[in-house]
Amino acid sequence: MNCPMCTRWQQEPDLRIAELKHCYVQLNRDQFFPGYTLVFTRDHVTELFHLSREVRQELMEEVNQVAAALAQVYQPTKMNYELLGNMVPHMHWHLVPRFERDPLWPRPIWSEPHAEKELSQQEYAQAIRRIQGTLKN
Repeated sequence: MNCPMCTRWQQEPDLRIAELKHCYVQLNRDQFFPGYTLVFTRDHVTELFHLSREVRQELMEEVNQVAAALAQVYQPTKMNYELLGNMVPHMHWHLVPRFERDPLWPRPIWSEPHAEKELSQQEYAQAIRRIQGTLKN
């Protein structure tokens, strides 16, 4: 199996935010949308209905916990939750704080191409620490 999500945690340790019971949480390297975070299952799973009710509920609580932390840190107008899996069939959420001032508001983040915005290592680390501090509370 050649799944980019299965190897992402090992390949990008500088973007790690948290290792939860069912998910890994990583800051997206492209920060065109500040706070853009990926939440992906630790195990290779493709569909919510493949999970037991208990695991599915715990997993959704983890996604919610991360979204709440991002909302507290970034104070967005709206939090976007994307769970698609067409291109990468490994269950993962794109949690994207959205602001009325962002260039694609109110359209989806994929509505038109944009140049990726990479941060310095210090800026990534600072964003990760802020999210981690809120996530632990």
